[in-house]
Amino acid sequence: MDDANDANDANEDADDARDDALLTIGAFAARARLSAKALRLYDRMGLLAPAHVDETTGYRYYRAGQTERARLVALLRQLDMPLARVAEVVHADGPGAATALLDAYWAGVETRVAGQRTLAEYLRGRLSGRSSEVYGKFVVETVDVPEQVVLSETRHTTAAELPTWIGASLGRLEEAAGGCGGVTAAPFVVYHSEVSTESDGPAESCVPVADEAAARAWGEERGRAWQTRVRVEPAGRLAYTRITKAQVAHPQILAAFEAVEEWIAGQGLTVAGPCREVYFADWDAAGPEDPVCDVAFPVR
Repeated sequence: MDDANDANDANEDADDARDDALLTIGAFAARARLSAKALRLYDRMGLLAPAHVDETTGYRYYRAGQTERARLVALLRQLDMPLARVAEVVHADGPGAATALLDAYWAGVETRVAGQRTLAEYLRGRLSGRSSEVYGKFVVETVDVPEQVVLSETRHTTAAELPTWIGASLGRLEEAAGGCGGVTAAPFVVYHSEVSTESDGPAESCVPVADEAAARAWGEERGRAWQTRVRVEPAGRLAYTRITKAQVAHPQILAAFEAVEEWIAGQGLTVAGPCREVYFADWDAAGPEDPVCDVAFPVR
């Protein structure tokens, strides 16, 4: 029995010695199935530092025991995870925290892919000449709206940042509206230029209020904070289509905008201002299939 224990101890000592042995970057790269270039990058990013760097030559040396970390980093990169997110995972405080970070990242990937899948279906319809079938799903109507005094906040934002900013900015403006006679109509967001993954607008959140004098005072007090201002939205006619909460998501909403544009052209009308989204329902309480928003264009 003692002999067996001695043998096990000797084997463990040998394994420890192998793990503790220094390997050149080339030898370690082969063991970890990575390139030396990748290892240098991981070092610069703080993901996997060499066990030793020769002060004279600058050569990097690694220990065999670092192989598992190297392979983990490489596998995370195969998920197209950005290096900054990889660093969060490998430096997480325990397996549970690391798993939670991975789950959060992958949920975001699946959301993005779902949006891209929808966009691909939409583009397939356009390229195949079936766009009229897509547009036909939207009922377009017109409505006359009166002149409105609005509190507004403007920001340059991309499509990825847009939903968060809309919710936050409308929340700030609706809170301010309490001191300006209250909200008098549905809040809306005006797009003064394209907002997409590559174009950042700007977009303008607007909340109509009752008391213009109080609104002007609020505007003067706020100054340039959050790029806020008070302005008068002129009376006019809107061509619009009503969409559900699920359809508001980008890129699904693109089809709604284009359907309204096609209808306007077919009616011999002219677009008279920037497009907008009018939010008439409680967003948080609404389900995916509940109507929440009008996609609209001013027309004449």
